[in-house]
Amino acid sequence: IELEPVKLLSREDHLEHTLAIERRRIRLGYEQVFQNLMQESNKEGDHFSSFEEEDAVSTDLTHVQSIELVQPPHANHHGNTFGGQIMAWMETVASISASRLCRSYPVLKSVNMFKFWGPSFVGDRLVFNAIVNNTFQNSVEVGVRVEAFNCEEWIKDQARHINSAFLIFNTVNDKGELLTFPRIKP
Repeated sequence: IELEPVKLLSREDHLEHTLAIERRRIRLGYEQVFQNLMQESNKEGDHFSSFEEEDAVSTDLTHVQSIELVQPPHANHHGNTFGGQIMAWMETVASISASRLCRSYPVLKSVNMFKFWGPSFVGDRLVFNAIVNNTFQNSVEVGVRVEAFNCEEWIKDQARHINSAFLIFNTVNDKGELLTFPRIKP
């Protein structure tokens, strides 16, 4: 489908259009960063032999689970949980996961592939599972999955997958220099 060109009538239209172009440029930049990270990872040689390294850390040590109860201050007037609240809880659990690996305070660099798969409501229990997926020279990727349960679903252990995301963290020393992460064993 061919769309009609955007007609910029006011200064606000020009400003919004410029901001949208910049947001697109940043999104495309993240794709390039991801491709660069994958190429960097591939250059390191045979992955399977590197997983056998004795100094590699098991990702089991980075698994973190947190449970939150959605209360009225966490939701809008329809009873739906605020997306920002879920993102904040996801960042907290991912940060704890990354800190188990780096033994430092990780700094959130980016949030990638954040998806809302379904809603959650006041009274739901949200289960957050985070684990380190991979480490790179100066960054670590943590995957987070969020499942929701109402009271009946909780008793029957029937989860609703509502969110997923990959969060990228760095760590810095007192001088602001990036620290290197240890290798991991998936």
